[in-house]
Formats: sequence, structure tokens, C-alpha cells
Amino acid sequence: MVELLRTNDPILLSWLTALLADQGIPAVVFDGHTAVLEGSVSAIQRRLMVGRDDVVRARRLMADAGIDYGGA
Repeated sequence: MVELLRTNDPILLSWLTALLADQGIPAVVFDGHTAVLEGSVSAIQRRLMVGRDDVVRARRLMADAGIDYGGA
């Protein structure tokens, strides 16, 4: 799996997961439970992951939606 994005924004994660799913790209959020356990400090960001075969399409969708994934 490849990391697409790290964020503490649960709304962005939810929206992006739905956007990817709508295009047939399965995505998984890593570190969600850990981030909840640490409370409101926001020290641990959640990671949005997709399979290697889907990463190019996923990054293109993110770019088209105006989301900077921080990669090249």
C-alpha cells in the first residue's frame, strides 16, 4: 500500500475516501484508532492508503479536486 495523504482532518479523509471509492479505488485509513486514543493533541496524523496499482489514478483525482498530496 502507498500513502496518499496524512492529515488530522476527519472530514477530508471521509470525503476523499468516498471520492476514491466512487471511482473504484479502495482506500484504507491507517492510524485512526491511535489518533483517537491520543485525544485532541493531534500529534498522530491519520494516513490514507491505496494499493500500488491505484496510486497514479488516486493522485490524479486528488489533484483534480485541488488536494495537495505533498508528492511529486
